[in-house]
Amino acid sequence: MSFDLVANVVVAGVLTGLVYGLMALGLSVIFGVVRVVNFAHGEMMTIAMYAATVLFAALGLDPFLCILPVAVAFFFFGYAMQRVLINPFITRPEHSQFMLLVAVAIIMVNALLMVFGPSARNVQFDYQLESFEIGKILVDKARFYAALAAIATAGLLFAFFKFSLVGKAIRACADNHLGALVVGLDVKKLYALTFGLGAVCVAVAGCAMVLLVDVTPPLGPAYTLLAFVIVIVGGLGSMPGALLGGVLIGVSEAMAGLFVAPSAKGMFSFGLLILILLFRPQGLLGKRQ
Repeated sequence: MSFDLVANVVVAGVLTGLVYGLMALGLSVIFGVVRVVNFAHGEMMTIAMYAATVLFAALGLDPFLCILPVAVAFFFFGYAMQRVLINPFITRPEHSQFMLLVAVAIIMVNALLMVFGPSARNVQFDYQLESFEIGKILVDKARFYAALAAIATAGLLFAFFKFSLVGKAIRACADNHLGALVVGLDVKKLYALTFGLGAVCVAVAGCAMVLLVDVTPPLGPAYTLLAFVIVIVGGLGSMPGALLGGVLIGVSEAMAGLFVAPSAKGMFSFGLLILILLFRPQGLLGKRQ
């Protein structure tokens, strides 16, 4: 097996992993601020993928042109979901939150089955079959563009939390909930904004991912589980950790497909998860509690 082949596979894994990382970033942001685990995260991403296929079938839109309208729609959807449905459960026991969001996930999967059926859907553009040639490394254009979209979205999110007043207020809520209430911050509204931003992450990731894989309703639970693996590997609540975890999982899946079999990629991902839990339980970039 040549070095060039391995290098090509690693590059493809890194690019795919960045999209995974953006998906997990949304989960990490929601948990880091709201302290609620979104068990419908992958299902929301699947809905975004279906939205891109619908816009492609109806208007012939490229998924990257779908990002803005789908992201805006998902922001308001996530905002309303947090404000109306999840906020009343914030102070309830964790098992109540778990049951609520699992129920939401099941409803989403079955709604997709009712509307679209079990058959796979995809989008097709010429550049999906094209590559950039860098020496002996071939970089898929679709993966490269998807990774750029993921990096740009993550960069905007980092800048929002670091430099904007609203972002700083959200960080204050995450650091000290009681202190935020004392100084007069509207914590419930900020929680809803955070959930909306997490939904934007899955919307962008879904529009990008539909160029790489066919979408079916059962992808939702699989992506939810994958997002959990990524944020645990990177460090639950750590935004850079989500991206790093996504890259590691993407590379591990790619190497599993090369050296073992494509069906073994889950085994490698969970093997990495077990190693992280054994030697660094807080995740690679997580903080000890």
